[in-house]
Amino acid sequence: MKMNLPNKLTILRVILIPFFILFLMTDLAGGASKWIALAIFVVASVTDFLDGYIARKYNMISNFGKFMDPLADKLLVCSAMICFVELERMPAWIVVIIIAREFIISGFRLVAVEQGRVIAAGWWGKFKTAFTMFMEIAMIINIPELEIVTLILMYVSLALTLISLFDYLIRNRDVLKEGDGK
Repeated sequence: MKMNLPNKLTILRVILIPFFILFLMTDLAGGASKWIALAIFVVASVTDFLDGYIARKYNMISNFGKFMDPLADKLLVCSAMICFVELERMPAWIVVIIIAREFIISGFRLVAVEQGRVIAAGWWGKFKTAFTMFMEIAMIINIPELEIVTLILMYVSLALTLISLFDYLIRNRDVLKEGDGK
């Protein structure tokens, strides 16, 4: 199977995750560790934007990309948040809610696929993703003077997580309706 550029970017994002975790969770590079982790996270986040943009613009959408892109995104975001719990920067209950939302949406999409439907992300989900990325960047930087900003970003991200979940479920509630008795 020949890999196109968007799929290579998706694979790169997955490959970057262990390096991100290594520098975030250790002092391997001394005081530069958090900045290296930040750079890796930003590069990985940019690949998330680029792979989708390139795939749509140049008609390079593939089944591999449809499967791996959202998985790679969830792995990056969830890995960071689990690390933040370990680093005591984020309460576990918030991480559980955010990860639960991802499982619910993924399950919903699987049911929709079984019905031959593709459900695109809504605007609330896009806002949630953007705020989550900003929150994670603020948590990686971990500057005490910006603690209140980080806290606000965390709660806005949580609120958008719940709003986007309910919006998604309401807009697509017909996915869960029983069919013709089969």
